[in-house]
Amino acid sequence: MLLCFSSSHRTADFDLLERLELHAPAVKAALSERSEVISGSVVLATCNRFEAYLDVDEPLTAARAVSVETVIQAVSSAAGIDADELRESSTVICDHGVAEHLFAVSSGLESVVVGEGEIAGQVRRALEGARASGTVTSELERLFQGASRTSRGVKNRTGITTAGRSMVRLALDLAESRVTDWSQTHVLLVGTGAYAGASLAALRDRGVTDVRVFSPSGRAAKFANSHDILPVLSGELVEVLAQSDIVVTCSAATDPILTRGRLAEALTMSGAVERRLIVDLGLPRNVDPAVAELPGTELLDLETISRHAPLEELNATEDARLIVGEAAAEFAAQSAEQSVTPALVALRKHVFDVLDAEIERARGRGDASEQTEAALRHLAGVLLHTPSVRARELARGGEAQAVVDAANVLFGLDVPDAQAPASVLRAVDDAVGGTAAS
Repeated sequence: MLLCFSSSHRTADFDLLERLELHAPAVKAALSERSEVISGSVVLATCNRFEAYLDVDEPLTAARAVSVETVIQAVSSAAGIDADELRESSTVICDHGVAEHLFAVSSGLESVVVGEGEIAGQVRRALEGARASGTVTSELERLFQGASRTSRGVKNRTGITTAGRSMVRLALDLAESRVTDWSQTHVLLVGTGAYAGASLAALRDRGVTDVRVFSPSGRAAKFANSHDILPVLSGELVEVLAQSDIVVTCSAATDPILTRGRLAEALTMSGAVERRLIVDLGLPRNVDPAVAELPGTELLDLETISRHAPLEELNATEDARLIVGEAAAEFAAQSAEQSVTPALVALRKHVFDVLDAEIERARGRGDASEQTEAALRHLAGVLLHTPSVRARELARGGEAQAVVDAANVLFGLDVPDAQAPASVLRAVDDAVGGTAAS
């Protein structure tokens, strides 16, 4: 069974999301230790959401409730957050709903800024990280591959990525009224990851030419060289900060980089700018909120930026949600198909076991030849082809259990019940209009 623990800007405040993101490594480790319930996991931690996608075992009737509580307790313990607070600030999605949710997330439909482009890469990197940790199951791999295909489809077939804007571009839009001439603006960029590249591109689109970069992890020189800007050494940070009109922070550092004391020191230096805008895109925060108390300083953090997110572009969003819905229905149909695989394997084994026994008796009588044996095996394969195709069609129509029951009754097999959860089979039934193939 697939399960998603989701805490996002829709359900939680940014303080809680920051705490979850900060403890993401501990949460990953805690989930992997619950192997008695959790077979695999992929954790997605971004600036406005924290989600754990899980493949959980379903041995009991109450498995869903047990699994949900196990996940809540694991996250609570690892992140040091009260379990009741987590329950109030999160949602848990199961079965078919997991695919539709992830496909919508990866397509930018659940972002603060609908259609933002960074999320698809973040989803991809979450999968890569789980692969490296060895926590990906085949079902989670299939889920995330489906998310990547869906996000590409949404990008190529709708205008949602151009209608929507990234967080950094929205932040610069909000800064527009404070900037008289972008070409004369001095900018300090803190961070060298994916958001730093997006921030630099957005700044250049507005005509900014003077950008310097600082990295608390020492990667500034490499980033600066590849992007044709100047790096800032640790000893130069306060001086460059004093000369900067805008500071954009987007580092993965877990402790604030720009503190009130550091900025106050910059303000005392000669030649310091009169007004300074600080855009904090980091989660956890890169900037101490107390810097906003300093004269001539304005702080735009994620929470402030999210309150100014534009309305969704209705047509593009509706088209995108239609694509997501179709992709999720196909994922459910494929899951239903897979649920009859044990029955088909058992049926094939039964037929060929009977065939092998008859061939062996014929050999004992001296009646079998290689040509006859090959012809009989070919005939058995041909006879099995139509039932196999029909079984998959019936499964897609929501009749997986009927296939298993028929195989058990007609051939005396002992195949367990169809493995697709009932909600998945209902989703397939809904997707085909409530009618089974006939």
